Amino acid sequence: MIKILEKIQLTIGVLSLSIFFITIIIQIATRHLGIPVIWTEEVANYSFIWSVFMGAAVMLNRKEHFSFDFLLQKLNGVSKTTLLMVIDTIVLLFAFALFYYGIEAVQNFWTYNWTSLPALKMGYVWISIPITGLTMAIYSINHLINSFKEIKRGGAKV
Repeated sequence: MIKILEKIQLTIGVLSLSIFFITIIIQIATRHLGIPVIWTEEVANYSFIWSVFMGAAVMLNRKEHFSFDFLLQKLNGVSKTTLLMVIDTIVLLFAFALFYYGIEAVQNFWTYNWTSLPALKMGYVWISIPITGLTMAIYSINHLINSFKEIKRGGAKV
Protein backbone atom coordinates (compact mmCIF):
# COMPACT_ATOMS: atom_id res chain seq x y z
CA MET A 1 0.00 0.00 0.00
CA ILE A 2 2.86 2.40 0.82
CA LYS A 3 4.46 1.90 -2.59
CA ILE A 4 1.13 2.56 -4.34
CA LEU A 5 0.53 5.70 -2.26
CA GLU A 6 4.05 6.92 -3.02
CA LYS A 7 3.61 6.24 -6.74
CA ILE A 8 0.33 8.19 -6.81
CA GLN A 9 1.90 11.07 -4.95
CA LEU A 10 4.99 11.05 -7.14
CA THR A 11 2.80 11.05 -10.26
CA ILE A 12 0.82 14.04 -8.96
CA GLY A 13 4.07 15.83 -8.11
CA VAL A 14 5.60 15.20 -11.54
CA LEU A 15 2.37 16.24 -13.27
CA SER A 16 2.26 19.43 -11.19
CA LEU A 17 5.89 20.20 -11.96
CA SER A 18 5.23 19.59 -15.67
CA ILE A 19 2.29 22.01 -15.55
CA PHE A 20 4.58 24.51 -13.83
CA PHE A 21 7.25 24.28 -16.56
CA ILE A 22 4.74 24.37 -19.42
CA THR A 23 3.05 27.40 -17.89
CA ILE A 24 6.38 29.19 -17.48
CA ILE A 25 7.22 28.49 -21.14
CA ILE A 26 3.81 29.85 -22.19
CA GLN A 27 4.40 32.90 -20.01
CA ILE A 28 7.81 33.58 -21.57
CA ALA A 29 6.56 33.05 -25.11
CA THR A 30 3.52 35.29 -24.71
CA ARG A 31 5.59 38.06 -23.17
CA HIS A 32 7.93 38.03 -26.16
CA LEU A 33 4.95 38.08 -28.51
CA GLY A 34 3.31 40.91 -26.57
CA ILE A 35 0.18 38.87 -25.81
CA PRO A 36 -1.18 39.40 -22.30
CA VAL A 37 -1.94 36.04 -20.65
CA ILE A 38 -2.83 36.80 -17.03
CA TRP A 39 -3.55 33.27 -15.78
CA THR A 40 -0.04 31.87 -16.21
CA GLU A 41 1.41 33.34 -13.02
CA GLU A 42 -1.26 31.85 -10.77
CA VAL A 43 -1.20 28.46 -12.48
CA ALA A 44 2.60 28.36 -12.21
CA ASN A 45 2.57 29.32 -8.52
CA TYR A 46 -0.16 26.89 -7.51
CA SER A 47 1.16 23.97 -9.53
CA PHE A 48 4.57 24.55 -7.97
CA ILE A 49 2.98 24.44 -4.51
CA TRP A 50 1.45 21.06 -5.33
CA SER A 51 4.73 19.69 -6.69
CA VAL A 52 6.67 20.81 -3.61
CA PHE A 53 4.20 19.34 -1.11
CA MET A 54 3.85 16.04 -2.96
CA GLY A 55 7.60 15.79 -3.40
CA ALA A 56 8.23 16.54 0.27
CA ALA A 57 6.06 13.62 1.36
CA VAL A 58 7.71 11.23 -1.11
CA MET A 59 11.18 12.30 0.02
CA LEU A 60 10.13 11.75 3.63
CA ASN A 61 9.06 8.21 2.78
CA ARG A 62 12.35 7.53 1.01
CA LYS A 63 14.27 9.13 3.90
CA GLU A 64 15.91 11.48 1.42
CA HIS A 65 14.62 14.65 3.05
CA PHE A 66 16.85 17.30 4.57
CA SER A 67 18.44 16.10 7.82
CA PHE A 68 21.39 16.57 10.13
CA ASP A 69 22.86 13.09 10.43
CA PHE A 70 26.06 13.76 12.35
CA LEU A 71 24.83 11.88 15.44
CA LEU A 72 23.09 9.23 13.35
CA GLN A 73 26.37 8.35 11.61
CA LYS A 74 28.07 7.82 14.97
CA LEU A 75 25.49 5.30 16.20
CA ASN A 76 24.59 1.76 15.27
CA GLY A 77 22.45 -1.07 16.58
CA VAL A 78 19.62 -0.33 18.97
CA SER A 79 20.89 3.21 19.66
CA LYS A 80 20.67 4.16 15.99
CA THR A 81 17.23 2.60 15.60
CA THR A 82 16.02 4.37 18.76
CA LEU A 83 17.22 7.73 17.42
CA LEU A 84 15.45 7.02 14.12
CA MET A 85 12.27 6.28 16.07
CA VAL A 86 12.57 9.58 17.96
CA ILE A 87 13.04 11.42 14.66
CA ASP A 88 10.07 9.62 13.08
CA THR A 89 7.93 10.44 16.13
CA ILE A 90 8.79 14.14 15.84
CA VAL A 91 8.02 14.04 12.10
CA LEU A 92 4.73 12.26 12.90
CA LEU A 93 3.74 15.05 15.28
CA PHE A 94 4.61 17.61 12.62
CA ALA A 95 2.57 15.64 10.06
CA PHE A 96 -0.47 15.61 12.36
CA ALA A 97 -0.15 19.39 12.81
CA LEU A 98 0.21 19.84 9.06
CA PHE A 99 -2.91 17.74 8.51
CA TYR A 100 -4.97 19.50 11.18
CA TYR A 101 -4.03 23.06 10.29
CA GLY A 102 -4.14 22.19 6.60
CA ILE A 103 -7.79 21.26 6.99
CA GLU A 104 -8.40 24.58 8.73
CA ALA A 105 -6.70 26.44 5.87
CA VAL A 106 -8.78 24.59 3.30
CA GLN A 107 -11.99 25.39 5.19
CA ASN A 108 -11.05 29.06 5.56
CA PHE A 109 -9.98 29.58 1.95
CA TRP A 110 -12.28 27.17 0.12
CA THR A 111 -14.65 29.88 -1.07
CA TYR A 112 -11.92 32.27 -2.21
CA ASN A 113 -11.52 32.42 -5.98
CA TRP A 114 -8.39 32.69 -8.06
CA THR A 115 -7.81 36.21 -9.32
CA SER A 116 -7.22 35.36 -12.97
CA LEU A 117 -9.46 32.26 -13.13
CA PRO A 118 -12.42 33.02 -10.84
CA ALA A 119 -14.10 29.70 -11.66
CA LEU A 120 -11.38 27.93 -9.63
CA LYS A 121 -11.45 27.91 -5.84
CA MET A 122 -8.40 28.41 -3.64
CA GLY A 123 -9.40 25.30 -1.71
CA TYR A 124 -8.04 23.21 -4.57
CA VAL A 125 -4.62 24.73 -3.93
CA TRP A 126 -4.66 24.46 -0.14
CA ILE A 127 -5.95 20.89 -0.07
CA SER A 128 -2.39 19.84 -0.89
CA ILE A 129 -1.41 20.67 2.71
CA PRO A 130 -3.66 18.18 4.56
CA ILE A 131 -2.98 15.56 1.87
CA THR A 132 0.73 15.96 2.50
CA GLY A 133 0.23 15.88 6.28
CA LEU A 134 -1.83 12.70 6.06
CA THR A 135 0.58 10.90 3.76
CA MET A 136 3.58 12.02 5.85
CA ALA A 137 1.83 10.58 8.90
CA ILE A 138 1.23 7.29 7.08
CA TYR A 139 4.85 7.13 5.96
CA SER A 140 6.13 7.98 9.47
CA ILE A 141 3.93 5.32 11.07
CA ASN A 142 5.28 2.82 8.54
CA HIS A 143 8.84 3.85 9.45
CA LEU A 144 8.05 3.43 13.16
CA ILE A 145 6.62 -0.04 12.56
CA ASN A 146 9.73 -1.02 10.62
CA SER A 147 11.93 0.39 13.40
CA PHE A 148 10.09 -1.66 16.03
CA LYS A 149 10.73 -4.75 13.92
CA GLU A 150 14.38 -3.72 13.57
CA ILE A 151 14.76 -3.35 17.36
CA LYS A 152 13.42 -6.90 17.81
CA ARG A 153 16.20 -8.03 15.43
CA GLY A 154 18.89 -6.11 17.32
CA GLY A 155 18.74 -2.64 15.77
CA ALA A 156 20.24 -1.06 12.69
CA LYS A 157 23.67 -2.49 11.93
CA VAL A 158 25.15 0.37 9.95
